[in-house]
Amino acid sequence: MKYRMMIACALLLLLWVVCFEMPGSSSVAAQRRRAPKAAAAAAATAARTSLDAKIRRFAPTTLTADTARLSAGDRRALAKIIEAAKLLDPLYLEQVWSGNPALKRRLEADKTAEGRARLHYFRINVGPWSRLDGNEPFVEGVPRQKPHHANYYPDDMTKEEFNAWVATLPAEEKARATGFFHLIRRGADGKLKTVPYSVEYRRFLEPAARLLREAAGLTTNATLKSFLNKRAAAFLSDDYYESDVAWMDLDSPIDVTIGPYETYEDELFNYKAAFESYVTLRDEAETAKLQKFSGYLQELEDNLPMEARYRNPKLGAASPIRVVNEVFSSGEGNRGVQTAAFNLPNDERVVKEKGSKRVMLKNVQEAKFQKTLIPISRVVLAPAERRALSFDSFFTHILAHELMHGLGPHNINVGGQATTVRMQLKELYSAIEEAKADITGLWALQYLMDKGMVEKSMERSMYTTFLASCFRSVRFGITEAHGKGIAVQFNYLTDEGAIKFDERTGTFSIDESRVKQAVAKLAREILTLQAEGSYAKAKVMLDRYGVIRPPMQRALASLGDVPVDIEPHFPLAAAR
Repeated sequence: MKYRMMIACALLLLLWVVCFEMPGSSSVAAQRRRAPKAAAAAAATAARTSLDAKIRRFAPTTLTADTARLSAGDRRALAKIIEAAKLLDPLYLEQVWSGNPALKRRLEADKTAEGRARLHYFRINVGPWSRLDGNEPFVEGVPRQKPHHANYYPDDMTKEEFNAWVATLPAEEKARATGFFHLIRRGADGKLKTVPYSVEYRRFLEPAARLLREAAGLTTNATLKSFLNKRAAAFLSDDYYESDVAWMDLDSPIDVTIGPYETYEDELFNYKAAFESYVTLRDEAETAKLQKFSGYLQELEDNLPMEARYRNPKLGAASPIRVVNEVFSSGEGNRGVQTAAFNLPNDERVVKEKGSKRVMLKNVQEAKFQKTLIPISRVVLAPAERRALSFDSFFTHILAHELMHGLGPHNINVGGQATTVRMQLKELYSAIEEAKADITGLWALQYLMDKGMVEKSMERSMYTTFLASCFRSVRFGITEAHGKGIAVQFNYLTDEGAIKFDERTGTFSIDESRVKQAVAKLAREILTLQAEGSYAKAKVMLDRYGVIRPPMQRALASLGDVPVDIEPHFPLAAAR
């Protein structure tokens, strides 16, 4: 009986399994089939969350200015200039990486939430590498490392091949190969050759030139008319000298910078210029206040902390300063971290003959100060230091930074040969030059304070604001020239005892008894290695100091909720 009951129970159990568990088994199988989909969905959500967090590091910011004071003709000219500037966005997209245009089309076709986030971040970075994260890729199927050669050189070209080829060239062709405005490509025979920007980018530059000429026809300002016509001609000839001179003479309510300028994107040699634009309206009152600084430049050059034989006894005649408000930017002028000021042109011929112009983007600087620097100071500065934070000091040091780009060594002599600092330092040039402009900017302001030319009351706030701004700039990443240059200064000044770290609170402060001497010492080292054209010394400095040490890393980790920079929106451009 017991045995039969056991059999019956077994049969009932089997029947229950067949009737009930089999569907359940199907459910388990179905769950297993759905598992990869669920995992993929979870991964997509996580990726989108990560992208959203990266995007939030850029605080949305409206940048505009009052156009009411412009004449009717200038308002129409402004619209044409903005349209021309928009053409530099797709042009620069090609300069960053050969695969960018096709990737952008693929991202635009993805209408998912993750796809939209990827496209958004792609547009911020102008490419699939996160510039704030050591150029880490955030899109699958792209090179793991952002190409150092960008799209200026063949993908398979080595530095050794380029240098060997350049050594065989006559002087004129060598100048093109190492100059700003010619790409390097392979011919049908596989050998390297130069291709003018005007040829490679004709489909962008021809309509841009037409729009600039149309704008020139609408304005009554003679200097703006001259610059626009000459820059339009340069787009089609690759000869930018005359238009750079005209830009130096530009004196107009509309202050426009448009063309190939900076060489940061060329991480192989720093030879090739990227296209960018800044369309701005001049702030007359602020420009007048700062114009006095131009009169001090020769005196500052004559007293730079380096051997007298390296100083320039006669600077270029013109050193205009413009304070402006940005209404549109494009190309390299609107990628990743936004430019707060610039010093141009980069053509050493123009700098030698005419000096250089400093342009201060006031509304950009105000946005950065409010949205990033004040929140940073509450985390990284010792409580007693925070009260010294000042927008005037922030603004004035940026001005000094741009002024000092034009001072110090540029055209130099190495081994009896005339050359330039840029040519000698190659890919190290940008980071060293940014560090030079920063540290000599502090030195220059201290010099002017000691001479009574700048209010002495700014002294403490200048150094404290610079300290807070170090954390702002280094968050841009030390693969970027400005960030690496700041890391060099921060670590050097720390080693000299000028910056103090409180291990208990994790905050930083300035040692006023040591900072002036440390600033002058670093300025001397950087200026001297530039004057010597010493690639070896530049490399030693960047390798030793251009790093993130633990105290700074600890502070950076505590800034997770603070925006790194701004993401601009331009209503004047959107309305057109």
